[in-house]
Amino acid sequence: MTAFVFNEVNFDNHEQVVFASEPKSGLRAIIAVHNTNLGPAMGGCRMWNYATEAEAVRDVLRLSRGMTYKNAVAGLPIGGGKSVIIGNPKTDKTPALFEALGEALERLGGRYVTAEDVGTSPADMANVASKTKYVAGLGDRGDPSPFTALGCFVGAQAAVKHHFKRDSFDGLTVALQGLGHVGYDYARRLHEAGAKLVVADIDQNSLKRAQEEFGATVVDVNAIYDVDADIYAPCALGATLNPDTMNRLKVKIVAGGANNQLATPEIGEVCRQKGILYAPDFVINAGGIIKVCYEYMNTPEDGMDAHVRRIGDTLSEVFARADAEGVPTSVIADRLAEERFKK
Repeated sequence: MTAFVFNEVNFDNHEQVVFASEPKSGLRAIIAVHNTNLGPAMGGCRMWNYATEAEAVRDVLRLSRGMTYKNAVAGLPIGGGKSVIIGNPKTDKTPALFEALGEALERLGGRYVTAEDVGTSPADMANVASKTKYVAGLGDRGDPSPFTALGCFVGAQAAVKHHFKRDSFDGLTVALQGLGHVGYDYARRLHEAGAKLVVADIDQNSLKRAQEEFGATVVDVNAIYDVDADIYAPCALGATLNPDTMNRLKVKIVAGGANNQLATPEIGEVCRQKGILYAPDFVINAGGIIKVCYEYMNTPEDGMDAHVRRIGDTLSEVFARADAEGVPTSVIADRLAEERFKK
């Protein structure tokens, strides 16, 4: 199995990959610590019904590397890591399962700190916390999504300023994919700023709310790529920027909260050649981890809002450097992160 991990395409000199199991609870988890040069690795715990163990390994390696880059660009004193639990989050959850995960984290001695992610919740993290202190995002204060949405909004402001040379969203159309916690709050902010919204989601209740509250136009989940808009805001699945969609998008800016938006690194260059300004995902969606880090480190929260809003300044720097060097914004974002965490 170690040979499999080392040869996996997403293995990027990860410091540590741990397979954790506990037979009574049925826990099967993988913890990946990518880099701790800036501090303990931090990243959420995802629970997903992976079809194979190889798929779970691929996901945790990719996600943990992304957290290193996200945390470094956000200027946080933490490294990057991630954990995944193999199982159905709708049917396989028990308190014992997350307590067993807590015991596994405790054995790592603080090299990795977890939090909620796809398929897990603050309530699950409370069970983890019964066995270890290496967990963040607890209780009513644990939901990081409003801060992720704020970061997306100020990031979109920076993109509009750079590309359209204007400060206002008035009259701009945003094609927003995904009305979950992040996407819905992001949509609210865009609506209040004067943007016209075209939205897509599989949740009919969320679509109805968006129609009623924001006057949004609803389209099919696959038709969102064909909308004639100024901004595409992916806030659901990853890899929605791919060869198929790039031939369909009629936008000038991509600025959304989803992780891993580029199906392959080469898509960053495709965006550049098409004149589409791409706000690199791990830069624009860092608001949530900023919030979680402040909470875990007991940093005074009076500076947290300003820290999240600096995402706009970071993106302005990324855009300017990309223009000056004639390279994709995704390349500049990677370089900026590496300048901070590589020794």
